[in-house]
Amino acid sequence: MPTPSTVAPRPRTHDPAPSSAPTPVPAPASGEAAGADRRDVTVVDPAMAKRAVSAAALGNAMEWFDFGVYSYIAVTLGKVFFPSGNDTAQLLSTFGAFAAAFLVRPIGGMVFGPLGDRIGRQKILAITMIMMAAGTFAIGLIPSYATIGVWAPVLLLVARLVQGFSTGGEYGGASTFIAEYAPDKKRGFFGSWLEFGTLAGYVGGAGLVTLMTWLLSADDLVSWGWRIPFLIAGPMGIIGLYLRMRLEETPAFAQMEKEARTQEKERRAAEKRIGVREMIFGQWRAMLLCVGLVLVFNVTDYMLLSYMPSYLTSELKYDETHGLLVVLAVMVLMMCVQPFAGRLSDRFGRRPVIAAGCAGFLVLSVPALLLIRQGSLAAIGLGMAALGLLLVCFTSTMPSTLPALFPTKVRYGSLSIAFNVSVSIFGGTTPLVVTALIGATGNRMMPAYYMMAAAIVGGIAVFLMSESARKPLPGSPPAVATEAEARELTRVTKR
Repeated sequence: MPTPSTVAPRPRTHDPAPSSAPTPVPAPASGEAAGADRRDVTVVDPAMAKRAVSAAALGNAMEWFDFGVYSYIAVTLGKVFFPSGNDTAQLLSTFGAFAAAFLVRPIGGMVFGPLGDRIGRQKILAITMIMMAAGTFAIGLIPSYATIGVWAPVLLLVARLVQGFSTGGEYGGASTFIAEYAPDKKRGFFGSWLEFGTLAGYVGGAGLVTLMTWLLSADDLVSWGWRIPFLIAGPMGIIGLYLRMRLEETPAFAQMEKEARTQEKERRAAEKRIGVREMIFGQWRAMLLCVGLVLVFNVTDYMLLSYMPSYLTSELKYDETHGLLVVLAVMVLMMCVQPFAGRLSDRFGRRPVIAAGCAGFLVLSVPALLLIRQGSLAAIGLGMAALGLLLVCFTSTMPSTLPALFPTKVRYGSLSIAFNVSVSIFGGTTPLVVTALIGATGNRMMPAYYMMAAAIVGGIAVFLMSESARKPLPGSPPAVATEAEARELTRVTKR
């Protein structure tokens, strides 16, 4: 259990021998804790673990609250920030600004990731929280195109770039933080709450936009109403920062720091000099697997939660308010299922759950979109619910699967870089690419084909990855929930 400290707490270790000094407990020699022959067993402090999950999930919720609002109010933002004329051109311009933020996410990952491995996860997560809140709040203050002309889209782009840069260090850090605090046997359940925060942010954003659409006239929404959800980011950021500043460093990072202090200075200096080159080329296989997994996760995520509201409105001419209510209901359904799916991955493994999601998108994307295109409320709800439940196969498992691809000393950095490269190229561009494909081909089934292609890539990554459920993170000591589990693990390994 972490001991309160302003620098780096020491994990509680189980002492199997009746001596005055703690005796390290050997970890299983099966490669589950790669990179060491003997490790201490970490007994996780339940209260601290819950605080870590809450703080990480809240930051993710704030990030996706903004993305959700931006997506659901995209048509209005197009009218505010871009010249009047062609509605499709305005929507494309809005999604272009949305996608631009993803271009700097890998840069943010390359900056914040190595810093998180060097100075600690908690400090970097506090910095990214401040930047995210500032960028979102700033959007709510930008004057319209009618007021300042071309400077309006320029300032919108600058604010989005700040958001994208900070987000580059957010998901990798948050998932690493939760994974390193979670007991090995419950990492899927703990990690599922990170994406629960994502869905909560989407629900908050969608609910607020739906409420404003219902209460305000179209003119009021364009004039001033659209600013409200962005200005809310200020108070949310302060709350999230407070929670993150109260956290201690993760046991895995604290253990690595403790070992560095006891090693010779040369080795410690070498570990501190871990750079982007080692994080990428030293972990090339894990990086490629991460890119493939994130591709299927984010293409389907952005397709369903970011693009579909605009697809229903702009392509199918569906009533905007009813479309948002359908998406909102689907997200609430996903939130209800999310923790149970996380437990399922702890019991049966990450690979079977992710593989089920890939197979489902490959087979059901076309039927689901055909249902949605029928236009009735029941058909749209059924098609969206099917896609949403398939998406849960990814949202419930990825926060625990991705950190387990990398060892402790480069986990934050390698994960941040691979995650953000994949999101930038494939995930964040999904609304823009699909809108452009529909415009170029006239085929409104393009969203289904795009999800099917992503499912094929994800299936290949699942086939090549190793199972990580119920095993220690690479380079980290085994983590258990109780002293009884620590004693049992000690007995098993001593045999």
